[in-house]
Amino acid sequence: MDINIHSSFLPHDDPDASLAFYRDVLGFEVRGDVGQGAMRWITVGPADQPGTSLVLEPPYADPSVTDEERATVVAMMAKGTFARVLLDTADLDATFEKVQAGTSEIVQEPTTQPYGVRDFAVRDPAGNLIRIQERR
Repeated sequence: MDINIHSSFLPHDDPDASLAFYRDVLGFEVRGDVGQGAMRWITVGPADQPGTSLVLEPPYADPSVTDEERATVVAMMAKGTFARVLLDTADLDATFEKVQAGTSEIVQEPTTQPYGVRDFAVRDPAGNLIRIQERR
C-alpha cells in the first residue's frame, strides 16, 4: 500500500493574516486561493514538496455544524486549543529568528526535547498551535 499525506486543514479567522504568516513568515508557496472575503480556502505548502499542502479554511463553512458548535470552535481557536500542526526544518535557529521577528505569539522558545528533537512553538494568526522541530 502506498499512501501519502496530501492535505491537512487548519482554520483561519482572517485569511489575509493567515496568508501573510504562511507565505511571508514560513516561506510556503501559495497553491490556491478560492472564495472571497472571510470565506476563502487558501492552499499553501513547501515549494520543494508539491504533494503536501495545508488548506487554510474558514471554521464556519461546514453547513452541518450548528451555531453552538461554531461558537465552540471559534472560542477554542481564540484560546489556541482547537488545531495544531507539526512542521520540520533543517535549521531551527534560523527559522525561529524569522518567526520571532514577526508579530506571532511565541509559545515556547527553542528547546531540546528528551525524545530526540529540538523544537519551538508559535501560534498562527488564528490561534492554531504550530510546532516546528529539527530532528537530531
